[in-house]
Amino acid sequence: MEVKQATGKKEVEAMIDLRYKILRRPWDQPKETATDGLEETSINLFITDETGTALACGRLQENENKVGQIRYMAVDDSQQGKGLGKKIVQALEKKGKELGLTKIELQARENAVEFYKSNGYTIKEKSFLLWDLIQHYLMEKEL
Repeated sequence: MEVKQATGKKEVEAMIDLRYKILRRPWDQPKETATDGLEETSINLFITDETGTALACGRLQENENKVGQIRYMAVDDSQQGKGLGKKIVQALEKKGKELGLTKIELQARENAVEFYKSNGYTIKEKSFLLWDLIQHYLMEKEL
């Protein structure tokens, strides 16, 4: 399965649908919370099955001082543990290097901390509690 970059509205919508399914719907959050309107200025990568259904996705945005941020990482429940998330992270890091970024930060949900550690990220600090339910940790990796 190959990592592709979203180039059109249909592809971005498929990613937002997956984000909603994995990151929002289980907590009764509205679909609008699965995007922040920065899709056009960010790098959106995804993996699909043979029918074009998004199975994994992630986004890289450039923040200040050559620091990138990975956001909206999601892997379909049926594909967990198959290496798709790792492929997305590696591809986002490669894009970050191409942009001349020096570091990538992200806000990891508590259940994803070990995944990011296995990809070379370290915890910088305990950060926020999303919806008073999901603990997040600020993590970073030098590129």
